[in-house]
Amino acid sequence: MKTGQEYKDSLRGRNIKVYFKGELLDGNTLIDNPYIRGHVNSAAMTYEMAFDPKYEDLLTATSHLTGKKINRFTHIHQSVEDLLTKVRMLRAVSLNTGTCYQRCVGLDAVNAVYTTTFEMDQKFGTNYHERLVDFLKQWQENDWMVAGAMTDPKGDRSLRPSQQADPDLFVHVTQKDDKGIYVSGAKAHMTGMVNSHWMILMPTSGYGEEDKDYCVCCAVPVDAPGIIHIFGRQTNDGRKEEGEIDQGNACYGVVGGECLTVLEDVFVPWDKVFMCGEFQYSGMLVERFACYHRQNYGGCKGGVSDIVIGAAATIADMSGYSKAAHIKDKLNYMIHLTETLYACSVACSAMGTKTASGAYYVDPLLANVGKHNVTQLIYDIDRIAQDIGGGLLATLPSEADLRSPEVGKYVEKFFKGVASVPTEDRMRMVRLLEVMTGGVALVESMHGAGSPQAQRIMYSKLSNLEAKKAAAKKIAGVKP
Repeated sequence: MKTGQEYKDSLRGRNIKVYFKGELLDGNTLIDNPYIRGHVNSAAMTYEMAFDPKYEDLLTATSHLTGKKINRFTHIHQSVEDLLTKVRMLRAVSLNTGTCYQRCVGLDAVNAVYTTTFEMDQKFGTNYHERLVDFLKQWQENDWMVAGAMTDPKGDRSLRPSQQADPDLFVHVTQKDDKGIYVSGAKAHMTGMVNSHWMILMPTSGYGEEDKDYCVCCAVPVDAPGIIHIFGRQTNDGRKEEGEIDQGNACYGVVGGECLTVLEDVFVPWDKVFMCGEFQYSGMLVERFACYHRQNYGGCKGGVSDIVIGAAATIADMSGYSKAAHIKDKLNYMIHLTETLYACSVACSAMGTKTASGAYYVDPLLANVGKHNVTQLIYDIDRIAQDIGGGLLATLPSEADLRSPEVGKYVEKFFKGVASVPTEDRMRMVRLLEVMTGGVALVESMHGAGSPQAQRIMYSKLSNLEAKKAAAKKIAGVKP
């Protein structure tokens, strides 16, 4: 297993092409860039905590393939206990970073691909699962960070991939030969991509035979020829070149450092191809990935919300109104909402079942309920936190003003709360709450792992409404 520092060092030798604000960044010093550094630090925490005796049981597992001790972010779930431990792990890492640490997307991808390729091989006599297992052994041995790449730009949402004016709006196979395949297109909103070693490309939806060229799943190095990453902007990201206080969470950043990943005739050897045209299983792969990923949100957002609650409560302490009854009520309600999110992740894990491959899969209905709750309850948690935090969240002067020889004394004087609390400490807490409850953090809660409508679609598929109607008729004495 890699340490956090070894992970960072392993990112320096890549030939990765990353553009930001129109400029090509130096791949060797990419991790030192102020706009990217925090995301690297948060991902490094998933490595560092594996060596901490306090968290070792959560962050490590025994590989069912090799019997070796591995980082849990490279593990295939072998039991309900594994599913539950994953959720506990995610909350623990969030409590140590206060933000997204990116690595769960690849974990969810490999678990979805693992179970799907096994069943696909049973149906078609292919050897995709064997290829994946060989790749996974390398993944575990090298403790790679692998980005999960599912979301396509999609273009005109009313049209199928093969109907688009531009075929590259969905990733697709452009040609094949005896050595491998070539893929073109793009993947959007890619969390942690620029600080990963590999990516797993997956179809973005279930498709029919007319779209079989878009049914491709494969593993590709993030610095493979033909790949360009365009790093996205974030709310107030210009502060990353300013003072530490104004960044709010200067060490670990905000959310996951997403990017647009462009693929132009990228070659993939056959041993790294895990689906190529098997449209009958594209829907299964997408749904399993989505459900594994939606399982996460009560864990990771539970941990992030713990920090939000702590920040709001601390601001109340620093401002002298923490004993007010309405503040206590609001904090208790935030705690209630947070534990509700966590309970859904625990529930879908506890109700997990064994797949044909032997790996375990979450309860899909409960996983979707949990993620759907996140799209609503996080907004309530953050709204209440902003209520407690007060208007300072929107109007606080900068760290440069605090340090100014001319006006610093006024900032120090007039933004002090409780006399025993340094003004700088109060400013730090206000900035932390600001960045955690606004902008990109909220958008990610809404659309990460699928927008609310994606969960509603799954309800209609999974809730067995006809059985509910039949039960009601039986109770009421109504004949079928």
